[in-house]
Amino acid sequence: MGLRLKFNLVLVVVFLAGFAAAGYITRQLLQDNAREEVLRNARLMMDTALSVRSYTVEQIKPHLDKQLEEVFLPQSVPAYAATETLNQLQKKYRDYGYKEATLNPTNPRNRATDWEADLVQQFRQNAETMELVSERNGGTGRQLYIAKPIQISNAACLQCHSVPGNAPASMIKVYGDNNGFGWKHNEIIGAQVVTVPMDIPIHNADRAFRTFMLSLAGVFAVVFVVLNVMLSWLIVRPIRRMSQSADKVSTGDFDVPEFTDGGRDEVAVLGSSFNRMRRSLEKAMQMIGD
Repeated sequence: MGLRLKFNLVLVVVFLAGFAAAGYITRQLLQDNAREEVLRNARLMMDTALSVRSYTVEQIKPHLDKQLEEVFLPQSVPAYAATETLNQLQKKYRDYGYKEATLNPTNPRNRATDWEADLVQQFRQNAETMELVSERNGGTGRQLYIAKPIQISNAACLQCHSVPGNAPASMIKVYGDNNGFGWKHNEIIGAQVVTVPMDIPIHNADRAFRTFMLSLAGVFAVVFVVLNVMLSWLIVRPIRRMSQSADKVSTGDFDVPEFTDGGRDEVAVLGSSFNRMRRSLEKAMQMIGD
């Protein structure tokens, strides 16, 4: 096995090991960053919904309380305001979603689906859980969701949701008396659910990963060629010349020219040593001949 082949085998093995390690670490890092980006977007939507809720309770509803005695205005309901606000956002970003998923809602559009009902049950079974973050496959692809429990912590809410007789007549006129009643204080009746698509960030991460790996392979190919050229020019060729000269000298042919390579590297030192050995051997052969 030649020196060049040994060198290339070691180089290829080292590169493949480094390539695999770099690929694993880079892909994991890019995937984690993509998920963090999606999670930040989801938290931003959730915080927006909470802000709209607070704004509605503190600055909108107080101005409409008198009108609510005659006409029910759903815009005064925090859940309705938050849902409508984020529905406007969803017109532009169709894959993003927000829902106040409720087991027994007043507004039928808020009724929880099967998987949303499972989230509500998880909150009910683990009262200390304030947030759930996970992934699911939705109709538009892979999605990340954040869910927070909706708990009746304000007793004033029971005025509209305890029994139909206590609810404003204007609300009964709009939604009827079959849904949204029987709620209890401190009961978890639903969950705020934000869904954000993961396909685009993951696709971008995969594209960045492929670009990085192709660039890394390209760099290796260039380095491989350059190292082989240097190996051939600086080491293999001089050693091959010395080997051929040594074969001739060993048979008594001293017409081989001396090596004239300058420098102080190991190959130049080896060439100088070979020249001295050749001259010494030639003189010794002349002395024997005389």
